[in-house]
Amino acid sequence: MDEILGQVLRSAVWERLDMLTELANRADAPSLLSVARSELPRLTEGWRSMLAAHEPDDRGNCPVCSTRWRQQKAPCSVWRAAYEHLVAGGLAPQQQPTRHTRDAPAKATSRRQPAGAR
Repeated sequence: MDEILGQVLRSAVWERLDMLTELANRADAPSLLSVARSELPRLTEGWRSMLAAHEPDDRGNCPVCSTRWRQQKAPCSVWRAAYEHLVAGGLAPQQQPTRHTRDAPAKATSRRQPAGAR
């Protein structure tokens, strides 16, 4: 049951991201402004929440990405992805194809997700 729920949740998130990408690429200015006002605060709050969970502990390890046997030193992959997409990537945004424009459905389910986001 957890596997089915997980797939439903992942699919819903991917579809939402695809819809937002489509709007960003094709919406007229008034629609884009409306979407930006409603979605940007939600997206930034989502990033903040995820990054807060990945804040290093007092030993400098990510508590989400670390396991009992393998400690993940900060910055973990989530913080590196945040930097890449929000800071470095902000200078020259790259167009990513949406899931629906990819050639094989299997690729949509094999996307790498940051540790802890599963």
